[in-house]
Amino acid sequence: MPRSIMAFSSLYFATFLMLVGSGLLGTYLGLRLAAEGVNEIWIGLLMTGYYIGLVAGASVGHRLIAKVGHIRAFVASAGVVTASVLGHAMTADVQIWFVLRIVVGVAMMCQYMVLESWLNEQAEPHQRGMVFASYMSVTFLGLAMGQGILTVMPELDLSHLLIVSMCFSLCLVPVAVTNRIHPAPLHPAPMKVRVFLSRIPLALTTVAVSGLLLGSFYGMAPVFATGVGLATSEIGVFMAVTIGAGLVAQWPAGWLSDRLDRSRMIQINAIILTGVVLIIALVPLPPFGLLVMSSMFGVLAFTLYPIAVALANDHIDPDDRVALSAMLLVTFGLGASFGPLLGSILMKLLGPNMLYVFMALCTLVLVMRVRPERVTGENLSLDAPIHFLPSGGNLVTSSLSAAMDPRVDEQQVEEQMRDDVAPGAGADLDEDQDDHRPG
Repeated sequence: MPRSIMAFSSLYFATFLMLVGSGLLGTYLGLRLAAEGVNEIWIGLLMTGYYIGLVAGASVGHRLIAKVGHIRAFVASAGVVTASVLGHAMTADVQIWFVLRIVVGVAMMCQYMVLESWLNEQAEPHQRGMVFASYMSVTFLGLAMGQGILTVMPELDLSHLLIVSMCFSLCLVPVAVTNRIHPAPLHPAPMKVRVFLSRIPLALTTVAVSGLLLGSFYGMAPVFATGVGLATSEIGVFMAVTIGAGLVAQWPAGWLSDRLDRSRMIQINAIILTGVVLIIALVPLPPFGLLVMSSMFGVLAFTLYPIAVALANDHIDPDDRVALSAMLLVTFGLGASFGPLLGSILMKLLGPNMLYVFMALCTLVLVMRVRPERVTGENLSLDAPIHFLPSGGNLVTSSLSAAMDPRVDEQQVEEQMRDDVAPGAGADLDEDQDDHRPG
């Protein structure tokens, strides 16, 4: 195993435990509420609350990490998540659950910020691509494993909440005992909303649509699967296969993104994805056929965001890339917040299949709006292309901590962001590979 991976094994293990718990919790809550006949709109609201918490947690994380440091911030946040998860076992009131989902989102964002700022600062420039590719692989693996628990334990009882609580309690251990040096003090980077809206509108549109798709998938796909007759164990497989396909797709998508026109890739992705989600929505599929089509959905939907991030960075000067990360976070978070809510309203009115009809409407926006001829290249950065980095579609990106952590020194981060062009997934890891075409 590469030394760059072993060096951060404690942080990777903490991330894995967090994502196992998070993946299991989101699917369990959706299935539990659907089994109890709770209104689909309320289920969508709960999932929206989680993403609202993630976005709001960036501001809370600023202050908390600056005040008490990385390890204490991580410990406090994990404790809050554990208590919030157990709170779901104490009451069945969906209004209280909504508040708890927001709290979980806020606390988990603080945890993400601690882990990623730690990795971002202490990874050597020549290691950073491998370090964050490994980090995102662990993220996907944890999410998929969380779904797999439902396959082994299909009964929807409180034991699932206890497992989630155990995961968040145990994730404290590797962070608390690590001998890694704490990250240095950092400063936040302000967003430049007007600049980004004028320079990268197509990338921002793609990021927003990606948020709508992935937010609605994580939040409402288990409810859809219940509505089409899948058992709980089958739903675990359904979710795990989709997420696993998204993980596998990161490498070939990254390889293509670093060599082809990225706007064209987004357009083709959106066209195929529209067809896939319409087939899922309108064609009665057997369980195996549904798994095949859902895996295709995972391949396409989970690669939209990182391709859009790479496209955006191609057209932004290096000095603005830290601020860009914050802008992309907010844009994705807004999309992910509205996705479950809008999808759940259509499902309530017209049936579970409307979730994927809603997704088709979202992808049609990309088909009509993202056109290669609209990318003039006037704002192309001198050091483009920026290499593709893998993404889990859960507001966790390799540059998130640098953008949102208050302890980032701006000059240092700008140097690190220039170094961060090392390929993250699917691209060659040699630093001297600079012959790729701009996207």
